[in-house]
Amino acid sequence: MDLPDTPWSEAMRLEVPVVSAPMGGVAGGALAAAVSRAGGLGMIGMGSSATTSMLREQLGHVGGLDRPFGIGLIGWRVRDEPALLTTALEARPALLSVSFGDDVTWIGRAHDAGCETATQVADLEGALRAVDAGVDVLVARGAEGGGHGRPRVATLTLLAQILDRVEVPVLSAGGIGSARALAAVLAAGAAGAWLGTAFAACRESLLPDGARQAMIAAHATDTVTTRAFDVAFGYPWPAHTPERLLRNAFTDRWDGREEEIDGAAVDALHTAIARQDYRVAPVNAGQGVGEVTAVESVATVIARLAGVIHPADSR
Repeated sequence: MDLPDTPWSEAMRLEVPVVSAPMGGVAGGALAAAVSRAGGLGMIGMGSSATTSMLREQLGHVGGLDRPFGIGLIGWRVRDEPALLTTALEARPALLSVSFGDDVTWIGRAHDAGCETATQVADLEGALRAVDAGVDVLVARGAEGGGHGRPRVATLTLLAQILDRVEVPVLSAGGIGSARALAAVLAAGAAGAWLGTAFAACRESLLPDGARQAMIAAHATDTVTTRAFDVAFGYPWPAHTPERLLRNAFTDRWDGREEEIDGAAVDALHTAIARQDYRVAPVNAGQGVGEVTAVESVATVIARLAGVIHPADSR
């Protein structure tokens, strides 16, 4: 492939410096295995409603995989269900990511189990704290990224600030959906790219077909950061950590008015999810969603990101 190796990707035995973000409800074991087989680092993601049994089920897809893979957890879910961390470490992932939590004891446990550690950061201060805590790899998540994160600094600005101050490898995340964008962050000094939206609509993901089609129809300007769905679901995400997703009728009605969400609105939301009605149901996506133009295999997406095929060739 045309992408240059980085010292970190070589050390991780990757063929391309690409990591699939551990998107809850999307990045299951099949997606992770496909990314790893295509030369990247596939991550199994356990999101806001993750359980230990869910993780065990998805780990079945990477059993016997002769490639490195990773697991991504949410800090406050680990706090509420400690067995998630124990189960993840027993699987011996090459990379364990835990983000959005204050407890850093997981870092030592991961090191004892032989796992490299990563965490998502949104600003320079968070990056320095993570390095001081012993994290091996930083995920510099820019404001353009999909899913949960603090939308504080744009991707390239954040990457440059962090690279100037730390010695550990830094993966760039947020709005990276094309070969040009990937080349840009690698040229800036990133050890690799952490991509979510680019893989979410792939055949191997857990995303329902209706959600894939909503992503394909969307443009970069069709996303919004909001807490509306977290409040409706009762998830304990802090107010400063909204999620970026596709704008729809639910966000138009309730974004900024979360305190007014009532039982009828919650019932309507659950009905929409059951019916896969994404005019109301949530679809996480970053500003790179405009690059998602078809349901493709992971191998095709990685080949395009690597510059092996032109975007028009895969349509």
